[in-house]
This record gives sequence, C-alpha cells and structure tokens, in this order.
Amino acid sequence: MKLHRTLIAAATAALFAAPAAAQQVTFMTGPQGGSWIPLGGALKGMWEKAVPGLQITQTPGAGISNVRGVDEGKAHIGLANSSTTVDGLEGRAPYPKKVTKVCQLANLYPQYFQVVALANANVNTFADLKGKSLVTQPKGNTGELLTELVLKMNGLSYQSLAKVNFNSYNESVGMMKDGHANVFTLGTTAPASAVMDLASARDVKLIAVDDKVMGQLKAMNPGYNRLVIKAGTYPKQDKDVPVIGYSTHLVVACDLPEATVYQMTKTMAGNVEGMAAVVKSIEGMTPKDMALDIGVPFHKGAAKFYKEAGAM
Repeated sequence: MKLHRTLIAAATAALFAAPAAAQQVTFMTGPQGGSWIPLGGALKGMWEKAVPGLQITQTPGAGISNVRGVDEGKAHIGLANSSTTVDGLEGRAPYPKKVTKVCQLANLYPQYFQVVALANANVNTFADLKGKSLVTQPKGNTGELLTELVLKMNGLSYQSLAKVNFNSYNESVGMMKDGHANVFTLGTTAPASAVMDLASARDVKLIAVDDKVMGQLKAMNPGYNRLVIKAGTYPKQDKDVPVIGYSTHLVVACDLPEATVYQMTKTMAGNVEGMAAVVKSIEGMTPKDMALDIGVPFHKGAAKFYKEAGAM
C-alpha cells in the first residue's frame, strides 16, 4: 500500500513538473513592407516567452483574409481592421457569409487610408483618378477594398482607370518611382515607411477625403472615422490632410483556450514598450484602450483580463 502511494505521489509530481503540452497556433499578419509583419514578430516573441508550450507560426496576410482565415479554422490569431471585421460580422461583401468564430483580443492603434499621387499627375481629388494608372494592394487587403469603394462613390471603377496593379508595398513604391503608376493607395500607419521611401525619390502629395465620401462611408459602417495626417508627416507636406481612418486590432479564434488568451492579453498590457518600438502609434496604450468596444465580441480570456484590470 505504501509503495502504491509512493508511486502515485511520484507520478503526480512528474505530471506537474512536465512542460505544458505544446499548443501550435498560426498567426496571420500583413503584406510585405507593412508594419504588421514586424509587429507580429514582436507579439510572437513575447507570447511564446510568457505562455508555456505556446508555439506560433507567423504567416503573411491582410485584414480581410486574416478574419476569414480565423473564421475558417486556417489560423488562430490575426491582425485585422475594425471596419472590415465589422463587415465580416454583418456578412457584407467581400465576405461570402457572416463571420461567426472570430473574437476580439485587443484594439491597437489607428490606421490611415492614404491616397498618394505623384505631384505632376494632376490629381487633387478622388474624382481626378479617372484615366490614371493606379497601384494598390492585392485583393483581400483593406486598402484595396477602400480603393474600390472610394472609386464607386465617385462614379468610377477600376475600368475607369488607365491601368490597375495589385502589388505589395515595396513593389508599388518601385512602380511609382519608375513612373509606371500615378497613384498609390494603402491603408497603414502614418508616417508609412513605404510612403517615406517613395517621397525620398519623387515629389508626391496626399489626396484628402471629402465630406461626401466620408459621410457615405460612416453611414455604411461606423468602424470608419475621419483622421488627420498632420502637416510635416511627410517631406514637403505643408498642410494637414483629412483621410479615412479605422483601427488595427487583434482577433482570435473564439475556441482558443480561455487561459491562453488571458495570458496573451495580460502579456501585451505589460509589454506596451516592446510593441511601440515596432509601431510608434502604440506608445502609451493602456488596458482601457485595448478594451475599446469596436463592435466585435470579446474572447472570454481577454474579457477576464480587462475586468481584472478595471478596463471594462
């Protein structure tokens, strides 16, 4: 009997001493040349260090495809944009059906939809895009979706343009530098490294959003807001430029274990400086900022942390 008890005690001790079972998850980030890939790398590093057994595979992605990836079980974590995630929950195009398995982890920082024209392209408004050569991100990117929407709201379409290319930020900058495109659209932080790179080689200007387009967008989806890119953000930018804005946030599969997501959320709140070193806009982020309600249901693990932190 004594031997039996000793064996049970030894087995129990071994069980608790054993490393946590490996938990393999896929994390979809962003397009090459954007801020989401390095941010994803920073998050992967801090999460793997803090959550025993967690192993993260990071893959490139885009706002809309990341939400679909999580909903369809191809990924467990994704960076996304508030406006297009809400579109997914509502089942609006380009989503084929309503998204039901995606939960909110944390709100992160504002994103700016930037329409960048070569200074000599004679583009001053969205309507001036007619007949121009444009480069944007591949289908499935929020920047591409907004490009098509903005054209439509001005009575235009991709067919109204001289040429349209769907490329990564780096390839788009190359096309603009070589004069193969007049206009470059993208949704990212401001300043965007891709736009800074372009502005170092060519004179460019930002095209402002007008009240009509902003009003239509806001009525369609409350996830959109007017943001301002301050004068001096880019070389030779001598005035404030109002643009279409939305929030970058993190989504997770609703069925990820509560304890894992709780630890991930807590780790982020304790490592704001590490994230801000990659994306400056994250500087000073608080649990209350992270817990901002953007219309996406919170994961139980995230909600547990925010309640403990007094953020919700």
